[in-house]
Amino acid sequence: MTTLSEIELATDPPSLAGAGLLTELPTAKLAWMLQKMCETRYFEEKAEELYVRGLVHGTMHLSIGMEAASTGAIAALRPDDLIIHHHRGHGHTIAKGADLALMMAEFLGREAGYCRGRGGSMHIADLPGGNLGATGVVGSGIPTSVGIALALQMRKSDKVLLSFFGDAATNLGEFHESLNMASIWKLPVVFLCDNNQYGMSAAIADMTNIDHLSIRAGSYGIPGATTDGNNVLDVYQATRTAIDRARAGEGPSLVENVTYRWRGHSKSDRNLYRTQAEIDQWKTKDPIVRFKQLLVEAGVMTAEQVDAIDRQAKTAIDQAAEQAQSLPDPSPENMEDEVYAP
Repeated sequence: MTTLSEIELATDPPSLAGAGLLTELPTAKLAWMLQKMCETRYFEEKAEELYVRGLVHGTMHLSIGMEAASTGAIAALRPDDLIIHHHRGHGHTIAKGADLALMMAEFLGREAGYCRGRGGSMHIADLPGGNLGATGVVGSGIPTSVGIALALQMRKSDKVLLSFFGDAATNLGEFHESLNMASIWKLPVVFLCDNNQYGMSAAIADMTNIDHLSIRAGSYGIPGATTDGNNVLDVYQATRTAIDRARAGEGPSLVENVTYRWRGHSKSDRNLYRTQAEIDQWKTKDPIVRFKQLLVEAGVMTAEQVDAIDRQAKTAIDQAAEQAQSLPDPSPENMEDEVYAP
């Protein structure tokens, strides 16, 4: 597994961590990975554009620069497996097979959106697709995932749940309580930490006195792995190993994907806590550029094929945005539907 020092020194061309998968995985699977990463990038850039135009209300938490972490993990799932993601979960939702137009409709507050335009950026869920959604509260999905995994175990299901959260969540009590319980009961859950270096405006190095967050897995008797979260194949490989373990009834694992968000914590974040030089340095490790280069240099795809996938992804997002803007707003007549109060 890639070490943190290797991650920090990674530059283009990309390292070959996980490159053996290029001959193992079907070309169609590799093309799917690239497509989902590109769709995620273009979706968030389009959402940001619509926000600036005043068409998206509320805030949003963008994962631009983190596309490999979400796509690589979900690529290791079966279609009937489950995920529970977090407030920066657009990439997870897209990789799990969401309808792009319905996702965009949710951003725009339209009735046809996944949550009827009432959830917005942080609360997109697609239950038939196995996406159980997220909340805006840091770490709150971790104990919820333990309950879901317990239900899977009690039903004798062979499905596995991926539980996504950020680095700051690993300092919360519910993180430790959840890993302990999942370990004791050998639950079919994989805990995935998207370590993008910052919990809101505080660097992880200022909040945690260990080099790898995955080390904490050892306290609960479960495997822990740290990946280059900007290398989609490295993320896939580590997640697949953890999924296989969970599906075999051997219990949970903790996978830490070291990556970086190019944008601020949310749209109100002015990025005063980090330098532009730091951001620019991480942009040289762009997960999409690195994967494109790897595919072409390994002879898996031609540059023309890679560019075609990129163009198709952008076209899909442009069409989704156009379609979503034509959908009707929620009606005042049903504004109290699904609102619960004593």
